[in-house]
Amino acid sequence: MSKSSGMSNSELPRFLIGSEVGESRKLDNRDMRNISGPYGEEEEEEDEDQSERQIVVGICSMMKKSTSKPMTEILERLCKFEYITVVIFPEEVILGEPVEKWPLCDCLISFHSKGFPLDKAMSYAKLRNPLLINDLNMQYFIQDRREVYRILKEEGIDLPRYAVLNRDPDRPEECNLVESEDHVEVNGEVFHKPFVEKPVSAEDHNVYIYYPTSAGGGSQRLFRKIGSRSSVYSPESTVRKTGSYIYEEFMPTDGTDVKVYTVGPDYAHAEARKSPALDGKVERDSEGKEIRYPVMLTAMEKLVARKVCLAFKQTVCGFDLLRANGHSFVCDVNGFSFVKNSMKYYDDCAKVLGNMVMRELAPQFHIPWSIPMEAEDIPIVPTTSGTMMELRCVIAVIRHGDRTPKQKMKMEVRNALFFELFEKYGGYKSGKLKLKKPKQLQEVLDIARQLLAELVLHNDCEIEEKKSKLEQLKTVLEMESSLNDNQYGHFSGINRKVQLTYLPNGQPKASSEEEDTLKEGPSLLLVLKWGGELTPAGRVQAEELGRAFRCMYPGGQGDYAGFPGCGLLRLHSTYRHDLKIYASDEGRVQMTAAAFAKGLLALEGELTPILVQMVKSANMNGLLDSDSDSLTDCQQRVKARLHEIMQKSKDFNDDDYSKLAPTGSPSLVNSMGIIINPVRTCDQVHTLIKSLTQQICRRLEDPKSADLQLYHSESLELMLQRWSKLERDFRMKNGRYDISKIPDIYDCVKYDTQHNSSLALEDTLELFHLSKALADIIIPQEYGITKAEKLDIASAYCLPLVKKIQLDLQRTHEDEAVNKLHPLYSRGVMSPGRHVRTRLYFTSESHVHSLLNIFRYGGLLNEQKDEQWKQAMDYLSAVTELNYMTQIVIMLYEDNNKDPSSEERFHVELHFSPGVKGCKDEENAPLGFGFRPASSENHEKQTNPGSLEDLSQDEPDRAVLTEPINIQKKSPLVRNRKGGSMEALSESNPSSRGLAYRIFPSSSRQSPEIKPSGLELLSMPAVKRFSVSYARHPTNGFEGYSLVPSIYPLETLHNSLSLKQVDEFLTALCKNGSETQFKRLKTLSAMFESHSQPSIDVDSLETPVTTPVQSQPTAQSLWYTGGPPSTSSGPLSPSVADPSSNFAFSSE
Repeated sequence: MSKSSGMSNSELPRFLIGSEVGESRKLDNRDMRNISGPYGEEEEEEDEDQSERQIVVGICSMMKKSTSKPMTEILERLCKFEYITVVIFPEEVILGEPVEKWPLCDCLISFHSKGFPLDKAMSYAKLRNPLLINDLNMQYFIQDRREVYRILKEEGIDLPRYAVLNRDPDRPEECNLVESEDHVEVNGEVFHKPFVEKPVSAEDHNVYIYYPTSAGGGSQRLFRKIGSRSSVYSPESTVRKTGSYIYEEFMPTDGTDVKVYTVGPDYAHAEARKSPALDGKVERDSEGKEIRYPVMLTAMEKLVARKVCLAFKQTVCGFDLLRANGHSFVCDVNGFSFVKNSMKYYDDCAKVLGNMVMRELAPQFHIPWSIPMEAEDIPIVPTTSGTMMELRCVIAVIRHGDRTPKQKMKMEVRNALFFELFEKYGGYKSGKLKLKKPKQLQEVLDIARQLLAELVLHNDCEIEEKKSKLEQLKTVLEMESSLNDNQYGHFSGINRKVQLTYLPNGQPKASSEEEDTLKEGPSLLLVLKWGGELTPAGRVQAEELGRAFRCMYPGGQGDYAGFPGCGLLRLHSTYRHDLKIYASDEGRVQMTAAAFAKGLLALEGELTPILVQMVKSANMNGLLDSDSDSLTDCQQRVKARLHEIMQKSKDFNDDDYSKLAPTGSPSLVNSMGIIINPVRTCDQVHTLIKSLTQQICRRLEDPKSADLQLYHSESLELMLQRWSKLERDFRMKNGRYDISKIPDIYDCVKYDTQHNSSLALEDTLELFHLSKALADIIIPQEYGITKAEKLDIASAYCLPLVKKIQLDLQRTHEDEAVNKLHPLYSRGVMSPGRHVRTRLYFTSESHVHSLLNIFRYGGLLNEQKDEQWKQAMDYLSAVTELNYMTQIVIMLYEDNNKDPSSEERFHVELHFSPGVKGCKDEENAPLGFGFRPASSENHEKQTNPGSLEDLSQDEPDRAVLTEPINIQKKSPLVRNRKGGSMEALSESNPSSRGLAYRIFPSSSRQSPEIKPSGLELLSMPAVKRFSVSYARHPTNGFEGYSLVPSIYPLETLHNSLSLKQVDEFLTALCKNGSETQFKRLKTLSAMFESHSQPSIDVDSLETPVTTPVQSQPTAQSLWYTGGPPSTSSGPLSPSVADPSSNFAFSSE
């Protein structure tokens, strides 16, 4: 008798369909396709006994499942085992015949699906007692999510924090739901939004995710895939009121889910797919199948797979993993489930199942354990040659996009109602309180209305002075609440706020707007801030920049060849892209980050789901936020000196130039030349503002303008309020000018020049030029006048961010314990081992100015000795404004040909873009030297050290170039008058630039004769421009077009820095920080280490957990036959972490 598990070459596979007891027929060509070639060729013994009884494996499930492609593929392979015969139970027999008439079998593969009589299958198993591959009784539990979670919890498997709401009249104590605006309380357990609501029935796929008002509110509704949709966004924010549900904490997974498929406790195959909650669009390949990528499981995840398989007694079992905050959580167990489209998996699955059956039912054969690996599955990794380098890390610090003008109103309040509100929300703990939630703002509005009503009744002269302030408070809060539902979605709660500060002895001195009389006793300073939200144009800019950023990454293959940026999409979806996006807590910054992510990752639909899943809030003691109310001593002194110099009513002299522009920056000197006399210029500006308000008043009186709507749903009344307030505030009661209002004036006139130019108000251009000249001095110099001051103030703002950037660069080459693509299964992916880390930091103007000052004045390089750095410094000093979407980009490359310990192994490049093009300044824009310009050294080597990689295999059609490109000039945005649609952004001026590449050229493909060296960064794909729906801007009734200006291309500041150089520079900067700044850094470190904010996924904590994988379960069940422990779907990940990578923020 043969002991071989292989099939005899002389026989065909036994693959049968059974009908009645003892009756079966062989499958013909209608049932299965022809099989060519033996599954395994093993030596046969001469004395083989052909009459040996066959082991019958019965397949008992609904026909749709029994005849599915994965089942057919696996059964074809399974029946190649010499002693195994497969019998499929016909559906009509399962449904219509008693179990006594069902076919006989030794081993039963049976599983529940819609319409399947599980109780009959259990009766059959009791009657015939076959070996069960998947336990049948446990399949009842799998149909109830409550039971699934109970079992997972009992097994000690990590799962999201959850609570069950049972709407059962017999158990009223389990139906305690309290719903608030941004959280629910379920039986005493509080879940803050975002949270997940799952029906208790596992057959019901209508899972809802509810978003916080701070991210725009609403919910994402998931469902079973219909065509190319798996979810849809809904504005509905209230939970369902009928039915029983599980409520659980939302896990931030960076937009990817992992589906794991076990075949016994020692084999698991894992695939990543785009999370259905992200934008609801199912990514499909050319055959219409959902795109998934096999990924490596960590040792801990393999242990989880083993536990799930054993706990639910399901040999073949699928479950879902969420990778979040450095941990893996099980969120769903699906029971019997096969991988949809992997020949390797089919081979392995059949081998494992066949071995299990033979070991259990024919132990005399001593079946060997082996999993075949075919040559075609070995990954092909491109080799490096010459100075080809591999991109390892991209770090970008980016300013938010175009916004509405920021506005602010201050008033001192003493009424008891305000003190009660202050106490109610815990203001006395820190002496400060921020109110942003709609409910809180409604309370402030109610107080304002009540006090105004009392003023009308009593007409108290003592508080009459505040009446105008109270009315403004009321007007602004009412205005915002009425706009919440406009078509661009005022994101409730993130575009305005009220700050209350406790003053124990009242206001120390009257501001220019208040009375000079001081009152005794404590008071509250109420500061109302509104406006400053991202405009539709800002969203388009962010999304387009995100799309353009893709082109920095290697890849793009097959169908995608020749389309820049697709390499990034492949990197990301295959877990080879380690992406984290951080944003400060301001609404405009968060929405910019979400729109950028949408463009970067080719997502669709609303920004709210993207914001919640992809953007980490980084409001942690200054990483990206700055408390403008607590200026450093140095900054206070600088502002006072600026005010002093700008209050002189005489022409600037040499002394003023040396005081105001000691660095000799051309942009400053030019602006001072335009201003000449600061007070006289301020007089002109004030006169022009008065003229503007008068013109708006006249428009308001004109009946034709009654219903005129301006850009972004603003009205003429609101525009008049904006300018009238500036007119009042700019010129103080003592006749002097409040220089701090100059940025606000420039902000407003820039906004109206771009978005409301159709009003054709006189003198707006003159006001624009004069206020820009003033702002070009005031704004940059508020961050320091001398180099020492600039560094001091920059450190106060940026030290935590600088330290974080340093860690990002260090961790890139130290940390290999990251989620990776599985090399054995990765067909079509040439380089599964490649791994790129991206860290994007979205912030406001203060951090961008500060970080740039650190690089400019911190001593990174010596201008006298480094010609490229001198040119870069000359270029930066000529840049007048760090506009919206300003970028500072650091790119790290690895040269695999250099010794790992060599300084030349890692190569750093520094790039910069001043962001969006201004309204009128293009002709005066300073010239840079292009993105990654070729050097003479590079020409000598005939290869480009900046090449991302050898693209010959991964992307045959990719066009890269270094010569200047002549692209025809287009207008920034062309609007079709009839339809309101827009052309893609495209603007370039070949005559004005040397080697500088333009953003968004008209075509991404270039002629083949151009020398392939270097890389054009910001080129657009030749097809699929940005979503037209997002590009439409409301003109709402007036003739005119709101243009979306294009963005200046990245300019290389330096492209031959070593990592050691940069690391030593950043270390020295951090050491020079003051004691106060170190305290802030330590606080940040503590927050990072303690995970005190669960919504923040800090990548410096992502160290692998070392847990040994059990070799065998403590008790073996009948349904399980085990093999060696390490035969999972690939080599184990390193279980010992590199100690050098296990660091956290610290001051050492």
